[in-house]
Amino acid sequence: MEVANFLERALNIRAHYHKILSGNIANVETPNYKERNIGSPNNVEVKESTDGDVIGSIDGNTVNMENQIIKMTENHMIFTSLVQVMSKKFSMMRYIINEGRR
Repeated sequence: MEVANFLERALNIRAHYHKILSGNIANVETPNYKERNIGSPNNVEVKESTDGDVIGSIDGNTVNMENQIIKMTENHMIFTSLVQVMSKKFSMMRYIINEGRR
């Protein structure tokens, strides 16, 4: 069941990242708000973005709405793919269990 544990962790990380991106989008007009991002896969702490393409606005806000939408779309695609893999895993387990009854 190691695969299921890995998938569960990956889904949790993607759900957490969605909350971070949503927070960035919600604060796109908040003065001095710094874009937040997730760390490496082994480090899921929230960090202020250090992307080289982040340019602060006059009010000190570093959120770029287009980048956030792109990141959210990418995150959604990965999350959906992980759900499909998890579903396939459970389908295979159901098949094995049902074949064992015959």
